[in-house]
Amino acid sequence: MKFELLAPCHFGLESVLKKEITDLGYDILQVEDGRVAFCCDEEGIPRSNIFLRTCERVYLKVGSFHAETFDELFEGTKAIDWKQYIPEDGRFWVRKARSVKSKLFSPSDIQSIVKKAVVEKLKETYHKEWFEETGCDYPLWVFIHKDEVTIGIDTTGESLHKRGYRAIASEAPISETLAAAMIMLTPWKKDRILVDPFCGSGTICIEAAMMAANIAPGRGRDFLSQEWEHLIPKKAWYHAITEAQDLVCKEIQTDIQGYDIDADVLRVARHNAKLAGVEDLIHFQQRAVKALSHPKKYGFVITNPPYGERLEDQKTLPSIYRDFGEQFRKLDSWSAFFITSYEDAQRYFGGKASKNRKIYNGMIKTYYYSYLGPKPRT
Repeated sequence: MKFELLAPCHFGLESVLKKEITDLGYDILQVEDGRVAFCCDEEGIPRSNIFLRTCERVYLKVGSFHAETFDELFEGTKAIDWKQYIPEDGRFWVRKARSVKSKLFSPSDIQSIVKKAVVEKLKETYHKEWFEETGCDYPLWVFIHKDEVTIGIDTTGESLHKRGYRAIASEAPISETLAAAMIMLTPWKKDRILVDPFCGSGTICIEAAMMAANIAPGRGRDFLSQEWEHLIPKKAWYHAITEAQDLVCKEIQTDIQGYDIDADVLRVARHNAKLAGVEDLIHFQQRAVKALSHPKKYGFVITNPPYGERLEDQKTLPSIYRDFGEQFRKLDSWSAFFITSYEDAQRYFGGKASKNRKIYNGMIKTYYYSYLGPKPRT
């Protein structure tokens, strides 16, 4: 069976996710703001959930149509072959509805109409007036853009950024999916040095170590659609999980280092790295950014420095970014990449970035600054 899947991501990271999906071997259908659509076979749902590092979840697209009224929304939803997706005992609800530049704009009303339409269709299909909904979960998602309705079913469950290793997080952590994307937007490879001087709970270092060891981000967790045996055979999950296990290689040498000034935060980082199975691939050290240094050349700094989102922190930002920039310039032939919403970041860091990319970290508009150093001599 062929499926069309929808993979949402942080705004600004669509190209990274597109490459990931292409590398998995699937054909891209469409790239939109914050979302990539692609087609796959029955193994595509397990593989995309297990292997994709930068998307938030994976939706199975079940239908799309034009609707400017609630009647059109009802009829368009009802026209979908719901029996193909939801069995007689399936438990379903509209978890999320979103509307952009459309005549139908009330999320609660959209959710209500779509739920009612699905119920009416299943009543006709199964010849029943009441459904106990004791089976598997099928959370629905509705997106309306310029009166074009798209309906999907969440195959993931808990968001894909929940890898399972961050049982404890430091204050203002960066998500695992965004950390992975930050690394993938650089030329860093596992044989190169990587330092995060504001490592916090260790997310960037851990994501880098998982990439280096070829550990799939979803290898150790469960997914909602694992129970959908009428759509995805158990063997498809078995093959995907086996593929992920076979690819792991921890017998590697890495130079990944995380620094932070807070000893308690570093204890959290070490704990998280152990849960991720990469504690032997990362060196965490209590060190201020003013002490950033490394004896070797051609390394990478990839980090998430303070933004100053709290008013009491804003007065310290100029000195933090100034110290960061001064120490970076002492690193011979290195490259630096950092994400921040601080408007004066380049000014205090000490120079205009080679590149910058706008990325939305939740509701916060941030910029990912790239200071590219020279390539190593061969």
